Amino acid sequence: MASDNRASRLAPVVDMAEKTEKAAAQRLGHFQGQVNLANSKLGDLENFRGEYQAQWVDRGSQGVTGQWLRNYQYFLGQLETAVGQQRQSLVWHQNNLDKARETWQQAYARVEGLRKLVQRYADEARQLEDKREQKLMDELSQRLPRKDVY
Repeated sequence: MASDNRASRLAPVVDMAEKTEKAAAQRLGHFQGQVNLANSKLGDLENFRGEYQAQWVDRGSQGVTGQWLRNYQYFLGQLETAVGQQRQSLVWHQNNLDKARETWQQAYARVEGLRKLVQRYADEARQLEDKREQKLMDELSQRLPRKDVY
């Protein structure tokens, strides 16, 4: 009975740990989405930069003006800056994801530990109840009159 009581007393603690784990899992999902988005943006910028650089080859074969070359170099510099900033953003989001994953893993481990403890208490309570019932059955069987068969 004491073990069963211990298991039931832990129920609110388990519920709270489960809520914390669920919130951590949602946060982990959010940060995974942010990493995916940042990675996609970086890919888009790098593709655009590649296409823009390909224009140099096409345009260069036809001849370019000094103004076109300055504009091209200026815009390419802007693209390089944007790519660098997006890489930094991706690293920042990845760090957030890593921290969120660690937090979720800790919360998950706590929930699992509490569930195992509650299960152990419930098993102990069941074993104690089984022993009590067996003892009662043994006492009852000893009280019944015996019929000896010869």
